[in-house]
Amino acid sequence: MRGNQVKRLEETVRAIAARALAARLVLLVAAVTAVSAVFFGLAPPVAAAVGWLSVSIAALIGAVPAGGEAKVPEEASAPGEGRADFGDLPRFLDEIDLAVYLLAADGTVLFQNRAAGATFGSFPLGSHISARMRAPGVLDVIRDTLANNRVNQIEYSERLPSERVYLVRVAPVAGAEGAKPVFMLVLRDISEARRIDRMRSDFVANASHELRTPLASLRGYIETLQGPAKNDAKAQERFLPIMLDQATRMSRLVDDLMSLSRLEAKAHLSPDQKVKLNALLEHVRDSLLPLAEELDVAINLFLPEEPVTVNGDNDELVEVFENLIENACKYGADGGRVDVYLNAPENGGPEVSVVDYGPGIPAEHVPRLTERFYRVSVADSRSKKGTGLGLAIVKHILTRHRARLVVKSAVGRGTTFTVRF
Repeated sequence: MRGNQVKRLEETVRAIAARALAARLVLLVAAVTAVSAVFFGLAPPVAAAVGWLSVSIAALIGAVPAGGEAKVPEEASAPGEGRADFGDLPRFLDEIDLAVYLLAADGTVLFQNRAAGATFGSFPLGSHISARMRAPGVLDVIRDTLANNRVNQIEYSERLPSERVYLVRVAPVAGAEGAKPVFMLVLRDISEARRIDRMRSDFVANASHELRTPLASLRGYIETLQGPAKNDAKAQERFLPIMLDQATRMSRLVDDLMSLSRLEAKAHLSPDQKVKLNALLEHVRDSLLPLAEELDVAINLFLPEEPVTVNGDNDELVEVFENLIENACKYGADGGRVDVYLNAPENGGPEVSVVDYGPGIPAEHVPRLTERFYRVSVADSRSKKGTGLGLAIVKHILTRHRARLVVKSAVGRGTTFTVRF
């Protein structure tokens, strides 16, 4: 390896000397041309043309070595860089989206690809790997591989600057007989896969919990009616409505879970129907009037005179605005009214804003409102017969419609949900 570096250095010195000789030759020809122009009395334009031609010929002569073939000297690598020592391998490793390091037997870094530099920062080649990797578990598997020449793998997590999870693999690289051993360290980012696994696990746990409570309640009432209250008409009159309410709650939950499943299955398909938002919002308002009257809330629509049309699925958009306006009526009932605005700005897509004047939502809860089963107040949500899936369904529908949900809220000043198409 050291011999290759010395050879490249010698080639660089020869190239610099050749360039210096060419520069001297150019200056000499330029000087002779100037003197000749004065001596022979050439006109300035002719003298300039002759000088330019002479300098060009001299430059070409100086650039051609004695062998007669033009050659561009190779650029010398920086001391300790070592990329060329692996032939074409660095060129291929740079195109891989995994962080890759090549290590010597003593743990010093011989090469890092572009992905490694972008992920963990530029690493000074020739330094020990422990100067960058401080995780004890990662360093232990590296040391074991270097010492025992065997493959090792470990999962490594970082908390700062953001939570990331990497699958770290260290393996010896087979080389020519007698060559110094080289080891490859590869870090694969599996953060997204772990996040999805955690979401799936949380979803199953939350769904099971939501179903377990009404099922346990139903079972208790049924056992009571079959036993001590078998002939108790008053107990039956009191228990049966509660049992119906619990069964209805389970039915709503199952319906919401099925809606989520259907939405996920067709999330990649954009709807292509033409939907008139003016008429849709009026339909939603009319369907929610009984609930609004029960809660003593007025639903006010502010619609433009011109029809506003978007590409979408009519039934799904009805579900979106029913969810948003129903939530505004339930959780913002203290404000006494819910205002719905439809705007169609010239420079952007249509916007629908649902505004309530209730207690508002604390800032720490706003980013998580669309998570499945997330509730600002569990007791408040269940008392209002919520499943914790309404806003998750809204998010999935809007994602399919290539629209966004923006939430603004202040405690004591109400909440605004804005859908931007």
